[in-house]
Amino acid sequence: MSDTPVKQQDTAAYYGQAVAAFAIALLATAIGILRLQADAWVRAFLGIAVLYLVTSAFTLAKVVRDRQEAGQIVTRVDQARLDKLLAEHDPFQKL
Repeated sequence: MSDTPVKQQDTAAYYGQAVAAFAIALLATAIGILRLQADAWVRAFLGIAVLYLVTSAFTLAKVVRDRQEAGQIVTRVDQARLDKLLAEHDPFQKL
């Protein structure tokens, strides 16, 4: 009666593309900051800002994933309870 959800699995090509895109974007930003015609403190500030942005993005992605997984667990527990109630219910039993 309960349908087990199929676990989605990313392909190796998709994972590789995501890693490559992230690496290229980070490298391009670093090169842009290093070649910027500005004082060293300005480049250092921009470098720290980029690192802060990257760590914040990873944290946000983890929080979103954790909330989604928690929602799936609650849904599965509720479905299991419903299945148990339906299995134990006898419609012909007198109340």
